[in-house]
Amino acid sequence: MLPDPRVFPAPGDADGASHALHDLAQRSLAAGVRARAAAVDHDIDARLDALFAARDGTALARALASSPSAAIHRHLWRALVDAVDRAQSAAFGPVLFALPVVIVAASDDADEHASDAIVAAPGELAAILVEHGALGGNRQFALSGALCAAQAIDVPSLPALLHAAASSATEGAASAPVDLAPAPFVALPGAERVHLRFLVGSALAAASSSPTRDASVGAWGVPLTRALSRALSMRGASIVALPRAPQSLPAAVATGRSVQRDASAALFASDAIRRLRGAVGEPVAVISAHRVEGAGTGGEIRLSLSSPLEPREAQGFRCPLTPLDNVAEVVAMLEQLVRDCRVGDVRTLAGVHPDRDAATGLTLLFKPDSVPPGAEVVAH
Repeated sequence: MLPDPRVFPAPGDADGASHALHDLAQRSLAAGVRARAAAVDHDIDARLDALFAARDGTALARALASSPSAAIHRHLWRALVDAVDRAQSAAFGPVLFALPVVIVAASDDADEHASDAIVAAPGELAAILVEHGALGGNRQFALSGALCAAQAIDVPSLPALLHAAASSATEGAASAPVDLAPAPFVALPGAERVHLRFLVGSALAAASSSPTRDASVGAWGVPLTRALSRALSMRGASIVALPRAPQSLPAAVATGRSVQRDASAALFASDAIRRLRGAVGEPVAVISAHRVEGAGTGGEIRLSLSSPLEPREAQGFRCPLTPLDNVAEVVAMLEQLVRDCRVGDVRTLAGVHPDRDAATGLTLLFKPDSVPPGAEVVAH
């Protein structure tokens, strides 16, 4: 098992309110009795509810960003997801949700083609969801025509979005589309690229029937994929839009980032392995953990592909790790990916390695003959 290359903030780096939440999360995690943990979690819930009531998304994001460990970050994030549910738990009121959409785009010619990321008729997409009983069979909802970026619905924006949804209900428009800015994307020549966008909606639902309870892609998946891909189609470009199941906003962001990473890794691996086989024969895959100063959590997992017949070159894919990531699951995803591509020689390097090659200054990608002395290689 690879070590965790991430670096989390020191406990003393957090402000007072964030530190108090971290301390409570640690006490809950360390509690040996469920009732004792529940009592501590009740205090966490009260503090998060107060931040939502004050519409202080900045403080919510700061508490997560300054978490001193992955375990504390995950605990607070789960509590935040529950807080979002509580904030929308009126007897009958609006519930915001989002479908993560992975868009695979490529230019069919030598030019770039820009999409405005706007669906002209979102009602047609909503009709597909209604027809196939998505959202728990809920029929009272509306979708925004703007495919937005993760930042538009991430933690800093949550309190304001929930307040706006509640205000629209007061004004008699509980299932009106959410007003969000679209995030344009570009289809580039040369290769397919993966973009992450979100289709956001508002449903009118009772507190006892969550419209996002089912996180699986049902019978609506294929028709919605076709309709959304048609809606985003451009002359001179190939566009495939792959929607995932509707979820609460924070859960959708986490799922979307994970799915985008997996899809990007699959595109890289299939293309790189095909080119290596066509040029120099069977590739060798090396999976390694790296520390990258000043970038996110400072940790990433890399997949390096090379051939013994071309020892000077390797191709690599970088998986930056978020605080919510499980390192073992990311490694397992990469291992399974190259096995699915029928790569017979897959190796995992022990230890945490630097970002750059000391000799060349280039991004460090390992080949079987460039493993540093003393690094244990685990062959699969």
